[in-house]
Amino acid sequence: MSKKHNAQLPKSTRSAARPPRSAADTTQQGSDDRAERVQHLMSEGARLLAAKRPGEAAEILSEAWELDPQNAAVAINLGGAYILQGKHERAIPALEAATRLEPENPMTWVNLAAAYLGKLPFATQERQDRAIAAFERAVALNPRTPNVHYNLGLIFLERDDPGRAADCFRNALDTDPTDRDAQHWLDQISRSAENPGDK
Repeated sequence: MSKKHNAQLPKSTRSAARPPRSAADTTQQGSDDRAERVQHLMSEGARLLAAKRPGEAAEILSEAWELDPQNAAVAINLGGAYILQGKHERAIPALEAATRLEPENPMTWVNLAAAYLGKLPFATQERQDRAIAAFERAVALNPRTPNVHYNLGLIFLERDDPGRAADCFRNALDTDPTDRDAQHWLDQISRSAENPGDK
């Protein structure tokens, strides 16, 4: 007697464990991919900044910022990459965005102040005013923010206001008693006050 074989149907190629993707699933996957790409670009940009390659970092961080313009860390690093290249004007939009995204972070204001100021000897009164306002915002958030008082002192020296400059350098020394540059300028101001004819 022969056994009767039942015909087998071919197995489905679709896995039963994975239902078809909905539009929401596809959107979520795209969002996850974008976040992962931004994180990768951010890491690569930070590595390039650490390697003192700000031009290459700026290219990569620009792409990251295009993908995620609400990412404050990307904006801060992009602004920093531009500042390191001396491209202060290009840094301003990214750093202004960073201050809107993280208004309570004093370092965003310090970086924005550096972008506004550019190279101090060439900074206009308006640029100095904008830098002073940003530095003062950083100090209001944290009076011990590094280098802020020192940089304010340099601006007031440039403006030929030794009294305000001296106050800033004293504050810099209160923040960091080992700040030799602040001590140097404070000593210079004291010597000039004692000998007004020697400038």
